[in-house]
Amino acid sequence: MVAPENLTDLEKARAQDPVFALHVGGKMEIASRVALAGPDELSMAYTPGVARVCEAIAADPALSDDFTWVPNTVAVVTDGTAVLGLGDIGPRAAKPVMECKAVLFKQFGGVDAIPICLDTVDVDEIVETVVRLAPSFGGINLEDISAPRCFEIEDRLKQALDIPVFHDDQHGTAVVVLAALENALRLTGRLMETAKVVVSGAGAAGVAVTRILLAAGLKDVSVLDRSGVLHSARGPLNDSKRALAEITADVTGRTGALVDVMVGADVFIGLSGGTIPEEIVATMAPDAIIFGLANPMPEVHPEVAHRYARVVATGRSDFPNQINNVLAFPGIFRGAFDVRARAITEGMKLAAADALALIVAEEIREDYIIPSPFDPRVGPAVAAAVSEAARRDGVARR
Repeated sequence: MVAPENLTDLEKARAQDPVFALHVGGKMEIASRVALAGPDELSMAYTPGVARVCEAIAADPALSDDFTWVPNTVAVVTDGTAVLGLGDIGPRAAKPVMECKAVLFKQFGGVDAIPICLDTVDVDEIVETVVRLAPSFGGINLEDISAPRCFEIEDRLKQALDIPVFHDDQHGTAVVVLAALENALRLTGRLMETAKVVVSGAGAAGVAVTRILLAAGLKDVSVLDRSGVLHSARGPLNDSKRALAEITADVTGRTGALVDVMVGADVFIGLSGGTIPEEIVATMAPDAIIFGLANPMPEVHPEVAHRYARVVATGRSDFPNQINNVLAFPGIFRGAFDVRARAITEGMKLAAADALALIVAEEIREDYIIPSPFDPRVGPAVAAAVSEAARRDGVARR
């Protein structure tokens, strides 16, 4: 222990910071589910009794789902290249976030989770590593991996594994955005099929949000990156952006910059960062919906957004209507694990979003379009909807 008088100013500041105090020693631990009070319990849990279970699993590998923790355990995997609002900070600096994801899995879904931070950014190496680790887990939650690499990694793992693979930055965000938007549209008297929507950001979250909104019935959406609206005639576009352009601007014919597509827009969804000038926000339709989801600074600050929008949401906990992934991923994995699903389908994601929206559908108001993560109805409702959808989609094993 270093004497207080020998601490640097930075060390003194950290010692007085309750955030650092909370993180001392990490935020999770392994706990035993069995009592080892004496030699009898030890002989059954370990040698010689454990050998009988090992031999049974060797003869029938499927028994691993009954006699190990595998079917209730998810690997939270990152390479640290796209962490929260911090960017590429590497695997060691990403570990506190991954530990918290594991704690959230347990707290809100009763799912055990192990954070795994990989010291490589090579797609082949990440895929190979996760495939080799997969027998120890019932599911894989990819986290904070930069686009466009995250798309290939997820796709290849889905093809290689027969357990759920879920990239939370994409699909967790998409599920919660859809749930919140369903209620916001209902509150403002709009329909998904006729709403004009602008999505700012074509990274992992922007791609997934746009795809789930289209799957839910949206027809008119413009997706923008730093160079403007994505459309096939504009180049260069990577594979994910080109595919997105083909199902958005190539259908609607919309092109140009943000200033062009925001005129008369019913909905703005920010997933990119930066600041949208107020004069552009002012051109939106009356009773607009603004989701400024960048952290820590929303693309449109709520104070500005409320001047022109009826419903405003952010990614922050200090404003109403927080779009928080924790509303989705614990319940989604809980539901998938409950029926031992082989995958997480689009139908399961849509079911999760509908379940979330319905929790507060009879109570919605401008500052309450999505439930709190601490609402005890959230986890069970999402899990039940996901389990039912898994059976309906033919991926449930029980």
